[in-house]
Amino acid sequence: MEVSSLIPCKGCTPWQGLLLTASLFTCGHPPHSAQPTIESVPPRVAEGGSVLLLVHNLPENLQALYWTDIFKIAEYNRATNSTIWGLAHSQREMVYSNGSLLIEGITEKDFKLLMHLSSLLASLFTYGQPPHSAKPTIESVPPSVAEGGSVLLLVHNLPENLQALYWYKGVIAHKKFEVARHLRQIDSSLQGPAHSGREALFRNGSLLLHNVTLKDAGFYTLRTLTTDLKAEVAHVQLQVNTSVSTCSNYPTSTRVTIESVPQYVAEGKSVLLLVHNLPEDLQEFYWYKSVHRTDIFEIAEYSKATNSTLWGLAHSQREIVYTNGSLLIEGITEKDAGLYMLETLNKDYKIEKAYVQLHVNKPVTQPFIRIIDTTVTVQSFVVLTCFSADPGISIHWIFNNQSLLLSNRMTLSPQNCQLSIYPVRMEDAGEYKCEVSNPVSSKTSLPVILVVKNE
Repeated sequence: MEVSSLIPCKGCTPWQGLLLTASLFTCGHPPHSAQPTIESVPPRVAEGGSVLLLVHNLPENLQALYWTDIFKIAEYNRATNSTIWGLAHSQREMVYSNGSLLIEGITEKDFKLLMHLSSLLASLFTYGQPPHSAKPTIESVPPSVAEGGSVLLLVHNLPENLQALYWYKGVIAHKKFEVARHLRQIDSSLQGPAHSGREALFRNGSLLLHNVTLKDAGFYTLRTLTTDLKAEVAHVQLQVNTSVSTCSNYPTSTRVTIESVPQYVAEGKSVLLLVHNLPEDLQEFYWYKSVHRTDIFEIAEYSKATNSTLWGLAHSQREIVYTNGSLLIEGITEKDAGLYMLETLNKDYKIEKAYVQLHVNKPVTQPFIRIIDTTVTVQSFVVLTCFSADPGISIHWIFNNQSLLLSNRMTLSPQNCQLSIYPVRMEDAGEYKCEVSNPVSSKTSLPVILVVKNE
């Protein structure tokens, strides 16, 4: 980060003559060629005056930005066009949608802070939106919820040109299964026939369920519609944990269920779609790479009477079907991700359907740490940024080969990609690394050695 400098000027008060420029970090992904910068307007400001920290080269795909000194001043969310003020907000700041920050009524305290840190640190986190081809995905937070608890079905990759979104209970997007919908143009949400009174729909597409019961378990479907009338469908499976409920009135389920083993699979590996509670009087079963019974999506059909398997149009030569109903898929590719359906037929010609979602992840690549200067003085300010080219990752910081224990002098940015330390002390000297991970892999950066000297 470039630092501000004090420019002496004739006739200025002791706090005049401040020139501020600062480079901004793009967090989570390698920097682009045109880096955001900050310009102080005017370049010199007297005590009691106002200054605009004007941002240039703001990324087009910006989702959120954060202005901070030691603590957060403000957070701006472009999707909602809203500002959330932080602990360092003094009622004299204003944030604009172009990222710029206006500070009115400059005080001695402001100048002392600027001089002490050498810059007013403006940390801009450009959590760039995925490519336009990226489809919406849903994450259950937490992954498994206890009866009576709450769960958030968190939506990622929502289209920028969203017109409307719809939530359904189950895997079929049918009006009678609709829980709720949100219409972006009028910024209004409506309840559907399947709404139980315990669901809350947020304008970012996420669905919150309160007082979860066993009946809530299963798949939920999100359907998005863009202004160019392009529709996308995403699914998520809600897992309800009954282990803490010793007096449950619900009987143990004997319905056919499917378990993905492992739950998350890396590209190139194998996965077993393991079937439980297959009917004893089974006659036939059918596997589909879809939630619909259509010939083009059929992988295989098995007949118990003849103990034979017939392969369907969706068979890729990488599947193996077992007599217990389970399906093994080898050499997994990204295209294999999605919902699978098993349809069983018993001797009374009763049809039962079960679904499973296959999650496919690419192994992560090695991240790297960016730091402006690896040699700093005590009482100074230092920022370490972890860059990764991979989406959907978790970031963990390591200090001297041990998990970093955050002190009250350390702050982490949202998504943990930036570590700030102020004021620096001698004990902060040492080796820093960051580790990125997804459900199938993890990689650690090369170390960065921070040297701390006395003033």
